[in-house]
Amino acid sequence: MGGAQPLAVTLNDGACLIVDVDETRLRRRESKRYLDEVETDLDAAIAKVLKAKEERRGWSVGYVGNAATVFPEILRRHKAGELTVDIVTDQTSAHDPLSYLPEGITVAEWQAEAAADPEGFTKKAQASMARHVQAMVEFQDAGAEVFDYGNSIRDEARKGGYDRAFEFPGFVPAYIRPLFCEGLGPFRWVALSGDPEDIAVTDAAIKELFPENKHLHRWIDAAGERVEFEGLPARICWLGYGERAKAGLLFNRLVAEGKVKAPIVIGRDHLDSGSVASPYRRDAATLISPGSRSTTAAGSASAGPSTPARSPSPTAPSSPRRNSSGCSPTTPAWA
Repeated sequence: MGGAQPLAVTLNDGACLIVDVDETRLRRRESKRYLDEVETDLDAAIAKVLKAKEERRGWSVGYVGNAATVFPEILRRHKAGELTVDIVTDQTSAHDPLSYLPEGITVAEWQAEAAADPEGFTKKAQASMARHVQAMVEFQDAGAEVFDYGNSIRDEARKGGYDRAFEFPGFVPAYIRPLFCEGLGPFRWVALSGDPEDIAVTDAAIKELFPENKHLHRWIDAAGERVEFEGLPARICWLGYGERAKAGLLFNRLVAEGKVKAPIVIGRDHLDSGSVASPYRRDAATLISPGSRSTTAAGSASAGPSTPARSPSPTAPSSPRRNSSGCSPTTPAWA
């Protein structure tokens, strides 16, 4: 599970089932209001999601389980007509196989098992990832929209023996890169005063600056209500070509006129900075010139900003290209 997954769905009025092996992670997201509730019974969890879907109500349920086991079971029910899955995605931290819990090992055993036999643990993890990814590919075969976060799970599944692992894309080439081609991108700002009220002032000013952008207004309102600050108060939104310059000038005026208590720092989201170059993760299907160290889009907290670019391996084909507006999903999802 990625921390933002459930909130991304419910902010768009979708219903989703989130699967994570570690109950403490689910409980933490529930306490932060990113996740609505946690279930330990799969049938009960599915019933709650289907009820929310029927009522067209945004709702997220976190289920404690291993995706390598749970995804194939939900796929079986999908194929049997017991339920319909519209979207399947994944944000597993899979670039290090030791951070993926294989089937048959408990969370309590995880660290000791990985430390005692890293090579054996890696093989078990890759075998589980192969089953995990196979279920995702077969969801796509059955009509669902399928993508991953760009976290190397497809390549690890390939290493685990699954030869169709790259048949669904990462979300950057599928949805984000087309937005970059239009000059749309993330724009982040931080209130150095540490006062959340300064962010409230900027929220109102941004909405006034772009009165016709209903998608932006919806996000700003939802973020103000649902997203907790961690550290200095900050906000992020997506703005188009030329709009970020207008927003920067607006913030300058807010500071100069004393409408905020301290300067506002403007930064870029990791997606907007080419901070990772890897053909198996967010940079899948990127055209990279020989010797180039930059790419069109990508980023990760776990990799350095100067990771050298590499040409894709012939054994790891690029994901298929998709035409997409890049907008957030509005249909019920399973993640």
